[in-house]
Amino acid sequence: MSKSLLLNAAASGAAGGDPVYVDDVFSTFLYDGTGSSQNIVNGLDLSGEGGMVWLKARDQAEYPAIYDTARGQSKVLYSALNSAEASNSDLSSFNNNGFSLSYTYGQTNTNNKKYVAWSFRKQEKFFDIVTYTGNGTARTISHNLGSVPGMIIVKSTSSTKNWTVYHRGVNGGTNPEQYRLLLNSSNAANSSATIDWNDTAPTSTEFTLGSGARTNENGSTYVAYLFGHNEADYGENSDEAIIKCGSYTTDSSGNATIDLGFEPQFIFGKRSSGTGDWFINDIMRGIATDGNDPYLVPNSYATENSSYDYYDLTSTGFKHEGGFTSSTYIYMAIRRPHKPASEFAATDLFTLQAKSPGEGADTFISTGFNVDTVLYRKRSSNTTASLGDRLRGQSGGGDLLTTSTDAESTNAGAFFLDNSNGVTVDSSGGHFNVAPAATDENYIRYFLRRAKGFYDVVCYTGTGSATTISHNLGVVPELMWLRSRSAADSWVIWDKNADLSTTTPLFSDFTQARRYNKLSINSTAPTASVFSIGSAGYSTNTNGVTYIAYLFASVDGISKIGTYSGTGGNVNVDCGFSAGARFVLIWRTDSSGPGWYIFDSARGIVAGNDPYSLLGSNAAEVTNTDYIDPLNAGFTVTSSAPAALNNSGGTYAFLAIA
Repeated sequence: MSKSLLLNAAASGAAGGDPVYVDDVFSTFLYDGTGSSQNIVNGLDLSGEGGMVWLKARDQAEYPAIYDTARGQSKVLYSALNSAEASNSDLSSFNNNGFSLSYTYGQTNTNNKKYVAWSFRKQEKFFDIVTYTGNGTARTISHNLGSVPGMIIVKSTSSTKNWTVYHRGVNGGTNPEQYRLLLNSSNAANSSATIDWNDTAPTSTEFTLGSGARTNENGSTYVAYLFGHNEADYGENSDEAIIKCGSYTTDSSGNATIDLGFEPQFIFGKRSSGTGDWFINDIMRGIATDGNDPYLVPNSYATENSSYDYYDLTSTGFKHEGGFTSSTYIYMAIRRPHKPASEFAATDLFTLQAKSPGEGADTFISTGFNVDTVLYRKRSSNTTASLGDRLRGQSGGGDLLTTSTDAESTNAGAFFLDNSNGVTVDSSGGHFNVAPAATDENYIRYFLRRAKGFYDVVCYTGTGSATTISHNLGVVPELMWLRSRSAADSWVIWDKNADLSTTTPLFSDFTQARRYNKLSINSTAPTASVFSIGSAGYSTNTNGVTYIAYLFASVDGISKIGTYSGTGGNVNVDCGFSAGARFVLIWRTDSSGPGWYIFDSARGIVAGNDPYSLLGSNAAEVTNTDYIDPLNAGFTVTSSAPAALNNSGGTYAFLAIA
């Protein structure tokens, strides 16, 4: 069992002040239906702590189904319908690490169909569930959210009634009766003669009901789902907010920028000032920066729509683009996974695959974790290494090549990052034109997961003026790769050994010595929260051009970014590991060389010949040299290594992953 699962219980809000992370209380999980029983393992303790699961088919028309522990797993409500709850055994059990599905009605587990499950675990200041029986008279209902709710969704479970929504972003939340919303309707927020909330905003201990039938009909039973807002009670130091409920108004072009203070992974919202469907977007299905964003409509049985680009994510929030002009929207946003890398095993953050001809096609590659970035290349032919990532889009964002200045649009993506446990080879091919029948070729592939302290990805748009860009690495980056996305340009590479007192301390690609101007990062080293970019003309900040930055750091026992001095003899490089390095990237920093060498355990780091490739070269993999040997604490550079790896007196930098 991985370290992350072993630590889940300890990090799930146990007594004694243990930290709680968004990873412990919320999950977006993508899965394929099997038509038979299957377990969905999302790491949430739903059976012990309680919670709610909201399920929706993506590629077939089905009503969104809601199950919760308060009513029991055999009772289902449909968010698009006003009907009472029904008996349904599709969800067969809530578990301490997720939930299980059977196959009875087929709305959640049809064979070969795609589904998404949004799971909310009960937790103070994040999510609570309350059940009650109406009495037809204005009253208050106690809750255990522990803070003022940002949103409340109420549904009669015993009778046909619309879903009623209180949201603090409508009219500031001060007069909710005047402006209530219906979850199963596209109607605008409006006043109602029927009193749902008794003109009273909720408090940290109770919410108020009027005499209306939607929330308080005498003898009817109800369920209420309560969502928190902006309580800085989470994270390593219990000082991070993980959920916010608010509103924004678009400008005359239909655009708006929303500052949450965090990068979201889930956005649930609606146009409140006019007619418009509710919508749900999440990073697992894709919120592509400058690309289309698949969304689902909880008030409809419709399939997933991926034809629109409404959102771009930022490190501190999101941008709404191209919606209704001069309109008000309400939203609930949940922070992206932010558990520190130190709480994971290395195998939960990085894995790799070496493939040789004759091993069979693999349209799906299991990694065991949510993949954020794929670095891959062919092994035996003259082709370049390619980078694809979730933040730029599932497959249409386009790969960036390590030996080319091409814009991303030049090269189609080769992978779909739309599975919670791996990636799928794109049937349309990618820039190698790799169709499923042709995947039986020789590849080396590396899969990375974003995690605080280990690895982060940031997209931004250039302004032409020196500025800073926020990131979520949570520590000072030790290595940064920056690249234009929408225009042809060079890679700009900074490492922690760059001497900013010199004029050209940066790498401009993956093949040369330090020769690029420090003005590309505004002559400023990054911090734990931002990195700097200079003015236009230095490949990092042309006005209107889109960019991406990949940020790396050292984590005890997991990754190490450091240096060693060449001796000409064997050099043992201690990374603090216990079972050796699975991935080693080495580059010479004091003179030019053939490129950045990649060694890995999938192809072999052994006491013998070790295949390697060059990150900055199209040359085929080399298999007949012994330049690196295994070492439990890290790796050994051998005496037979060339000057590019081990010249006496030479200076070398490396990135190693256990």
